[in-house]
Amino acid sequence: MPHFEIVTAVAAPPDRVFEACLDVEAHTRSMADSSERAVGGRTRGVLSLGDTVTFQARHFGLTWRLTARITAYDPPQCFVDEQDAGPFKRWHHSHHFEPDGTGGTVMRDVIDFASPFGFLGRVADRTVLSWYMPRLIRTRNAYLASALR
Repeated sequence: MPHFEIVTAVAAPPDRVFEACLDVEAHTRSMADSSERAVGGRTRGVLSLGDTVTFQARHFGLTWRLTARITAYDPPQCFVDEQDAGPFKRWHHSHHFEPDGTGGTVMRDVIDFASPFGFLGRVADRTVLSWYMPRLIRTRNAYLASALR
């Protein structure tokens, strides 16, 4: 199963970064290049434990929907979102926030995912998604880091 981690420095305290990462509108703004929008569940505001949101976006020329649920929630240290429905066989994204000692935050995203379709899914994971998914998370994080300055 593919696994990757992204570490991002953000010049804002952990509580602000934590909340921004759970803000549905901030998420859709950060993914504007893929025309992402919230189409189901909680479509506005800040998510909390048990909340779901369905995002629709275009990737690889196709429209995809993913419904995520907040399955763990420990403000402002961490939260987890997992796919309830969507294109992946498995999607588990844990978000960790630690003070950097200067008033900012070290944000660490830990992602495990797997595509469906057995062998073909594993090929897609290794050849395409292993570089595409980290790029998406870096794009989201760069947007949040800039917006929280």
